[in-house]
Amino acid sequence: MMQTNNRVLLPGERRCSMEFITDISFIINEAEYKQPGPLMNILQSFRHEKKGPCYTVRGTYEELEKLSVKLSAVSHASTHGGTAHQEEQALTRVKSVDVSGIVMAYIQQKWDKDLHKIGGNSFVIKTQPDLRKAHSGTVRVTFRPRHGSMDPVHADFVRQRFITFYQRTASDLQSTSVPLSAHEQKYLQRRFPHILFTTSNSKAVSVCGPFGHIAKLKEFLSQNMPSATNKSAAYTLSSGTLDPLPAHSTEPEDVSCPICMEPIAHTERETLKCKHSFCRNCLKKSFKYKPVCPTCGHVYGVLTGTQPHGGKMKVTKKDSSLPGYEKYGTIIIHYYIPSGTQQEEHPHPGQPYEGASRTAYLPDCLQGRRTLTLLSQAFNQRLIFTVGRSTTSGMNNMVTWNDIHHKTSTHGGPTHYGYPDPDYLSRVQDELKVKGIE
Repeated sequence: MMQTNNRVLLPGERRCSMEFITDISFIINEAEYKQPGPLMNILQSFRHEKKGPCYTVRGTYEELEKLSVKLSAVSHASTHGGTAHQEEQALTRVKSVDVSGIVMAYIQQKWDKDLHKIGGNSFVIKTQPDLRKAHSGTVRVTFRPRHGSMDPVHADFVRQRFITFYQRTASDLQSTSVPLSAHEQKYLQRRFPHILFTTSNSKAVSVCGPFGHIAKLKEFLSQNMPSATNKSAAYTLSSGTLDPLPAHSTEPEDVSCPICMEPIAHTERETLKCKHSFCRNCLKKSFKYKPVCPTCGHVYGVLTGTQPHGGKMKVTKKDSSLPGYEKYGTIIIHYYIPSGTQQEEHPHPGQPYEGASRTAYLPDCLQGRRTLTLLSQAFNQRLIFTVGRSTTSGMNNMVTWNDIHHKTSTHGGPTHYGYPDPDYLSRVQDELKVKGIE
């Protein structure tokens, strides 16, 4: 069994999918090894701790992959000359995994290199049925050797690595449906390369991607292609749209935990308000790092972002109005984040980052004041800014916005981050709601 212990990215943050995993726990049952001597010789080179008959080994993916190779040699030596029945039993220990067809289609289209890296040169990761026929349902992922016989130890390591990779990708994805023409779809595919566009029927296109990119797509459509939001096809952005299990009126008794992928004991089942169930201990560990449902992303706690400490948010007002809100005054938000040194949660720990000073504007109406309250909460939860690459200057190690859109100009309309923009307040409240602020 393998578990991850890493800094959890917020939804919408993008980094190479294989880079987010920094510390893993690999649990080894010594009962599976007839000769404990060789096993102990191997474990001496790794950080390990024994509890009962099991060893917990910690390290990076690369370190534990080396461990799996060494364990495979010991396992092969201990079972060499076994019967065909024993070999068949070893093969069946590596179970298939049922996952969402939407998520799997996205992985195969956008993260194919990472998927290949998981299997390496030894294993093929197959999906059944064909994703083109089961895009919106559940598909089964199997693990088979490219050549020769199955090495169960290495195969189980590949399976666990896939599960971690899949769960991390799925937690950042949102799915919706947009009415687009074929020409519009081709244009948007080029403009939004992180989003997967799939034609679902003659009137609508299914889109799937990180929620931050979906939010930017929605904003772009409302500004440049308003007809796309006025057609009869549904066009909504909401959390909880990706479910790796098929819809059932009642939950099956033998449901598997989406975290460890093992059957959930009835006495250990924990079901959330969103109706997704997990092993109690698995859910507890998951919530320790990120208080959201691992399946649908519904927030059950307080998200804390990576905004550097020491920043200030100051609010002032003036009597002049914003275009589109002529009856009201203007709320002015002054953000200040000082320069400093990056922490473990940032892209380059130990390196300096350059601070930022930003000004944003809201109408001093009821909805504007409510938005101000929500933004203040987001600032206190360190969600407004992060450290990364500036999209305007292209420079790294800069304090940047973190997928909560602000109006930094009083005029010029949406294309200049200004007013008038009648849908802005509702859009930014939707973005905040996804992060649990409402």
